[in-house]
Amino acid sequence: MKRFLFNPRYPLFLLVLLFIYWSAWAFHPVDRSDWMLENALTILFVAALIVSYRWFPLTNISYTLMFIFLCLHTIGAHYTYSLVPYNEWTKKIFGSALNDWFGFKRNHFDRLVHFCFGFLLAHPIREMFMRVAGAKGFWSYYLPLDLTMSFSMLYELIEWAAAITFGGNLGDAYVGAQGDIWDAQKDMALASLGALLSMCVVAFINWKFDKNFGAELRESLRAKDIGPLGETKLRELTAGGVKRET
Repeated sequence: MKRFLFNPRYPLFLLVLLFIYWSAWAFHPVDRSDWMLENALTILFVAALIVSYRWFPLTNISYTLMFIFLCLHTIGAHYTYSLVPYNEWTKKIFGSALNDWFGFKRNHFDRLVHFCFGFLLAHPIREMFMRVAGAKGFWSYYLPLDLTMSFSMLYELIEWAAAITFGGNLGDAYVGAQGDIWDAQKDMALASLGALLSMCVVAFINWKFDKNFGAELRESLRAKDIGPLGETKLRELTAGGVKRET
């Protein structure tokens, strides 16, 4: 089991599995134009992971979390998010619709995926911050949350731009607001909540098993550089530039 989890071929296994899974859902989507639009970012995202693997590999945990998210997104792209028939699925399995259990009036599959965007992708983002920026302690938990919120906002802007550009049924299908004027705000809130819960889970695990958790957290909140910044630094740079010219 341990050898499998840390096998460097594991990401390749996930990539092949994702391709098979994605290909199966590519047959006869509900709306081919929306399917193509939904998968544009997916293809770019997967391509970036492939290109960056040799010089910036992530852990198998991160690749697994991203794989799960892409599987959920693939379902949404096949049906269009507002038409995913999860109510029919639960009727066949349990005899009643999922929406009836909670009194939902709309299709909430898009809400689930927005939540999973934050919950599943915050950990890979945290890993990148730790590897590239050396984020530790408080910042290793806050920065992934902050960037997840920013990505969620950026995606809502992309949806807005697509709706304006394509308009009509395609624009409506891609946005999937289902008549909710606060759809974008709710989507961003759920992505933020997912990322917050994800970072709380990671923080709890580290608190439980890392004896240096508290010390690292306190150290991360201390100023490391007390040198001049802002207008003081600008004054020094300006003065230095004048001296060099003379």
